[in-house]
Amino acid sequence: MQERFKVRIAPHIFSRVNVSTMMRDVLIALFPAILFSVYLWGVRAVYVYAVAVFGAVSSEWVILKIRKKHFVNDLSAILTGVLFAMTMPPGIPLFYVFVGVSFGIIFGKQLFGGLGQNIFNPALLGRVFLMASFPVAMTSWISPLDAVTSASPLGAWKFSGEMWETSKIFMGNCPGSIGETSSLLLSLGGIFLIVRKTIDWRIPLSYIGSVFVLSGIRYLFSPAAGSPVFHIFAGGLMLGAFFMATDPVTSPASFKGRFIFGSGCGLFTLFIRYFSGYPEGVMFSILLMNAFSPLIERMSPPKPFGTK
Repeated sequence: MQERFKVRIAPHIFSRVNVSTMMRDVLIALFPAILFSVYLWGVRAVYVYAVAVFGAVSSEWVILKIRKKHFVNDLSAILTGVLFAMTMPPGIPLFYVFVGVSFGIIFGKQLFGGLGQNIFNPALLGRVFLMASFPVAMTSWISPLDAVTSASPLGAWKFSGEMWETSKIFMGNCPGSIGETSSLLLSLGGIFLIVRKTIDWRIPLSYIGSVFVLSGIRYLFSPAAGSPVFHIFAGGLMLGAFFMATDPVTSPASFKGRFIFGSGCGLFTLFIRYFSGYPEGVMFSILLMNAFSPLIERMSPPKPFGTK
């Protein structure tokens, strides 16, 4: 009897993991930090999240209609809006939030062809646009304790030489962007994603590790430069290392390339913090390494399947 074989094109191995499940896992990991931000900033944080998510989804829907493409609710636009909102100052005007996240979706994602084809992280690109357009609003911080305008821990260190207590910046009771203050909750969310294998551990490990080693070396010669623990917990490093730099679209695919990518993010972060006029370098460092990602992949290609 003649045997019959079914021949199909690749891929031949299927997985239950898809874009929606990955985005859902990231949103779940961010949920504790989101709740904490609402606890700190109250209804103001809710407004920022709502406007950012609405702006991201609506701008993507409009652009897809213009491009005559079908809108797919894969949660990617919602995640972009949430991450964008978490990088905003609590007192940012809501109109700025809508403009910034729309810019990130349109110019950072859709003009490149949509999800999977963008070079830069859309949420960070939108934040850079707001930083260049409205620098005063983007650098005005509020203390969660008394709602009085105050410098962030990085700003106080950079411009006044004041050092915040490690416990406060670790727990999140300090001025800063809406969702970046609690290093504890963000690191727990990152560990959840690593355990779920939603993100690769190599990028956050090399990012945080390079910051720890390089800042530790400088701290030995100049204690005023800040301790390694301070530079890891202050600012948006935990948010960037676990939730921004690990974007599979804008980071290298090879394991070796991911180590290079994360280490480069750490190097640029500290370089900007130490020598530029900005106290924070996470946003710029990740975008810079996004630009280098294709080159890193060419320098460190993955080995073909089945080879030693």
